[in-house]
Amino acid sequence: MFLILVFSLVWLVNGLICKILNLVPRHQEIVAEILGQEYAREITFLIGLGEVGMAIWIFSRRWSHFSAMMQIILVGVMNILEFFLVSHLLLWEKFNILFAFCFIILVYYQTFILEPKLENE
Repeated sequence: MFLILVFSLVWLVNGLICKILNLVPRHQEIVAEILGQEYAREITFLIGLGEVGMAIWIFSRRWSHFSAMMQIILVGVMNILEFFLVSHLLLWEKFNILFAFCFIILVYYQTFILEPKLENE
């Protein structure tokens, strides 16, 4: 359950604090550089809503395998795009992809290895 809480908080903080409330403007700068400045605020806000929704979904434990696959795909695609297109705007620049990879591994481990093991005990 601890990792579920961690995953939910990661999505919640990134969605609500960083994007919806725009307390970390770098996120909007990334969107602006990739998709254009004109609607960067609105798109960043919508991405933030999606991330808050993901946090709620993860915490609800509904369709956990599908939720995990979506997290893995979203984090993977987002970080690969950022690696090649805007790594200079990332907190740890190109090293961000290592943190993303660790997150992906943890999501996979929690959902597809740890959870089934706990259910069988």
